[in-house]
Amino acid sequence: MPKALFDSRDLARYRVEDGRGFRLADHDPGDTHEILTKEDAVDLLQAGIRDLAALQERLAAQDRWSLLVVLQAMDAAGKDGTIEHVMSGVNPAGVHVTSFKAPSQEELDHDWMWRHWKALPERGRIGIFNRSHYEEVLVVRVHQELLAAQKLPAGLAGKQVFQERLRDIAAFEDYLARNGTRTVKFFLNLSRAEQKKRFLARIDEPDKNWKFDCGDVRERRHWDAYHEAYEDAIRRTAAPHAPWYVVPADKKWFTRLVVARALVDALERLDLDLPPLTPERLAELAAARVELESER
Repeated sequence: MPKALFDSRDLARYRVEDGRGFRLADHDPGDTHEILTKEDAVDLLQAGIRDLAALQERLAAQDRWSLLVVLQAMDAAGKDGTIEHVMSGVNPAGVHVTSFKAPSQEELDHDWMWRHWKALPERGRIGIFNRSHYEEVLVVRVHQELLAAQKLPAGLAGKQVFQERLRDIAAFEDYLARNGTRTVKFFLNLSRAEQKKRFLARIDEPDKNWKFDCGDVRERRHWDAYHEAYEDAIRRTAAPHAPWYVVPADKKWFTRLVVARALVDALERLDLDLPPLTPERLAELAAARVELESER
């Protein structure tokens, strides 16, 4: 039988609020936390989606907080599918997804954070970054030749540039928290063996061919460098107001469950209340009722 609940207590094993001593090696990509089957997880996921939809309605009604969701992963870890399944029951008017690709020429003419500021969610909404500002300390760290395209003045891209950017990110997320935007970050932790399996499926199955990019195999050669960069990023930016979740990603059905419950937990921590019914508001509603009922 599945666990009766999957709640904040269960999430604790995946949540990182203090990165000191964090090691990716301590997290199993195949973990399913005593949930035995896909069917069990789907039932729990649907309950999570219902909770998420109700909380999103309160988020919009209160119109004070916003939630920024950051999704990071190696290729084929399931970011797009996670967004599709987890947000399936949520009002689409209250959610905005931004997928960050390689920066455009206009974006390169600004500081590296500029395009991320522009995409932040408004009050009352959920914003999802499919890849994010963290690419600057992940892919750019692994491929440091990309720094040249950013046209930084001489001397500003020294040996400490990635540590400086991690400090900037931590400060950015602290600033957001103090101004009503909470950040919750997910690293979908896929094993190397499962990534290979998914890549081969994209090659072997004609209806999945479109998903396969030969560049993904080239990036796979840098597996260890990427994991070192992720580990450092999580260590230096995990905080109570901007936690990381290191989510097992070998079983997509479990990945989606953890993400859904983590979003519910993040919104519950905001103590979202519906706008109070003041005497003036009650009078407005009563007047509206009288007018409506008097219509013929």
